[in-house]
This record gives sequence, structure tokens and C-alpha cells, in this order.
Amino acid sequence: MFEKILIANRGEIALRVLRACREMGIKTVVVHSEADREAKYVKLADESVCIGPAPSPQSYLNIPAIISAAEVTDAQAIHPGYGFLSENADFAERVEQSGFVFIGPRPDSIRLMGDKVSAKDAMKAAAVPCVPGSDGALPDDPAEITRIAKRIGYPIIIKAAGGGGGRGMRVVHTEAALINSVNMTRAEAQAAFGNPTVYMEKFLENPRHIEIQILADEYGNAIYLGERDCSMQRRHQKVIEEAPAPGITDKHRKKIGEACADACRKIGYRGAGTFEFLFENGEFYFIEMNTRVQVEHPVTELITGIDIVQEQIRIAAGEKLRYTQKDVVLRGHAMECRINAEDPFKFTPSPGRITTYHPPGGPGIRMDSHIYQGYFVPPNYDSMIAKVISFGDTRDQAMARMRIALSEMVVEGISTNIPLHNELLNDSAFQRGGTSIHYLEHKLEQRNKR
Repeated sequence: MFEKILIANRGEIALRVLRACREMGIKTVVVHSEADREAKYVKLADESVCIGPAPSPQSYLNIPAIISAAEVTDAQAIHPGYGFLSENADFAERVEQSGFVFIGPRPDSIRLMGDKVSAKDAMKAAAVPCVPGSDGALPDDPAEITRIAKRIGYPIIIKAAGGGGGRGMRVVHTEAALINSVNMTRAEAQAAFGNPTVYMEKFLENPRHIEIQILADEYGNAIYLGERDCSMQRRHQKVIEEAPAPGITDKHRKKIGEACADACRKIGYRGAGTFEFLFENGEFYFIEMNTRVQVEHPVTELITGIDIVQEQIRIAAGEKLRYTQKDVVLRGHAMECRINAEDPFKFTPSPGRITTYHPPGGPGIRMDSHIYQGYFVPPNYDSMIAKVISFGDTRDQAMARMRIALSEMVVEGISTNIPLHNELLNDSAFQRGGTSIHYLEHKLEQRNKR
């Protein structure tokens, strides 16, 4: 097992990884920007290294600085968390070339699944169901693009092969708008991701977002840890996640879970990962794979009792999976609300100093957050400041506990999206379960009209 791990991230995930390491008796090194010098995890780590000023390209995306920090502190491995460099194959490669262990998949797996065209091809070969679409990247010939769209059937969606975070997507309803939309998406993809390659898929009208959590080791063992419903989202950004997903049967779960685990074995995947699907009319359609730990991993941990971050570390250290599929038993229900420093309905960022802070507690409540009273929320990074996770024997109990937790939570000095969460938890459609990925945006549109 590793003696010292460098955590190449910030915020709540840096603290989450640090806590996993401490429980395992592993020393930690935290790298941080000048803006995060007073962060809780910086103070809790065994060692810390400032790697640059606040802007991410000069700090958390600065590969040479991170590698140098690992060298001077004698760390053996690097945990990338999520976001930043976590799905950067070049970074994973540099880590390994520099003599460290990257706590995540192999670089070739990250590259394969990071390009949505090659990922879809790999999933088709592994018999994982995919959304009907173009066979690979769209050609340059407008006539051929038009023929592909007719074969798939409108509406269709144009996607950037190297896209993510909801960018590089454009829905097309008519042939008249097709070619212009393709050209615009290509230009956007080039500007945002440095890759103009786009592909086409059938646009599902009212799908849900269901994802499968997997763990795989380097010895060909792979398991799935059930599913999560992440359909409550705005502009492709998740707001509330829960596990298990309402209305997903044991038969559904077993079929798609086994397909994902088998795909991991076929592509030689190692570590934690998440297969994301659109789910409509009882059918799953693969959209992408995240080759890292997810923001919403706690809901799966609560219903399985498996610490996903610790398993990531054990797998990276060369250990075999400690669990078989028979060991994975789903119990109860868990929900996660992402708490952001932003206006709850305008969604404008709200950086600043937290003047009063009271975290929630009580039965079945888990709080993953790096903030404290007096903490300054910097304007330079993602606005998420906390995750409130509730667990109950039933979905209704988990939801009731979440309402109580949010009613107790106090964050003053900045604005947060807690009022939005309160509104959603009291929404009759959400209470029934099974809302589509478009539900929140439609609800917000109606709210703005009032």
C-alpha cells in the first residue's frame, strides 16, 4: 500500500480523498493555489504545496507544477479527484512516466472513453446499448450528413466528440437547420476543446439520466454497484442525484450492470468509473463514460456500504477487488443535493466570505463540504461548496430527512441554491420519481413566466 498520496484537486473532493487516506493510514500532500491557502484540507494535510496563483491554468491545470510537488514531497501516487486533470490522458501518462502511480484508469482507457466517438464504438463492440446515430464522426459532405439525419430521424442532436459539461451540443428539428447547426457545433467544439470532430445521435424527447457505477481491477475482475438517477439537472449540470433510481427493476439493473462490467473486462479498464445512459421506454442508451470518481458517488456508498475512494486507492496499489458481485447488496435509499454559491434562480455566482455557517446533522445525514465560518468562497472555480446527502430505509424517508437537513443548514454572507432544493423537494412530480432530464428547465421556464 502507498505511504503517501498527493491530492491534485481542491474543494470538497480534496477533503474527501484526504479523509479516505487518513482512515487507511496513508500520509497526504495537498497542492493548492494562492486562493485556497486557507482551505480546511490544506490545514489538515500532512504536507501542502502552493503550486501557483488562483487561475486554474496556472495552478490546478499546471502539470509540471503538480509533478514537481510530488517529487519534492516524495509522494508515491497522485489522486486527481474529479474535474481539472482527472480525465486528462496526457496528465495520467506524465504521472506514470515520472515514476508515480496515477490513481485512476490507464491513459489509453482515458483516451478511448474521452472521445465520444471512439467510446461509442467500443461500447457497440462490447454489446452495450447505444443511442442510434452516425457511425463515427460526421463527414464533410453536406449531402451525406443529410442522408445520415434522415436515416436516424428527426429530432437529432449534434455533439462534439471531445465535449463535456453540457457544451458542444445542438438539437436540430428540421433538415433546413441541419448543415448550419453542424458547422456551428464544429466551430464551438474547436474553440472549446481544440477538436472540431462532431457526431450525430437521435434526440430522445423525455429520457431520464441513469448511470451505473463500476469498480474494476487490473486482473480482469469487475463489478457494478447499482445505479443512480441524475435526471434533475439544468443545462446538463446535475442538481439532485439519488440511488437507487425510482422505477428501475432488478431485471433492468442486472442486465445493464452486467453489460457495463463485461465492457470493463473487454477494454481492460482499471479503477472506478461510471457509465452514463439515457433511459426511455424501458431501454438504456449509452451516452458516455466518466473515467474518474463522480461528484455523486456518496449516494452509492450509502446504499452499498462500499467506500469507492478507498477502493480506487487499493486498485491503484495493485490489489485485487475485495468484493464480488454477490457481495453487492443495495439497502435503503440515498439522495444528494449539490449546494452551490449562486443565486438560487438566476444562477449567477455568489463568491464572498461566509459570515455564519451551521451544517445540518441528524439521523441519516452525511455532509461533504470544505467550507467553514469565515471561509472565503473564491470566484475562480466551480460554485459548488457542499453536498448534503441523506439516507433512509425508503425514498420517502430519505426525502424527509433531506428536507429537515436543508431547513437546518445556515450559510450567510453569500447566496446559495438551498431555496431551489427546497422547492424541488416539495414538487409533486419529483416526489413521485421518474422525472426526465428536461423537467427542471421546463419548471424554471414556467416559474420565470409567473
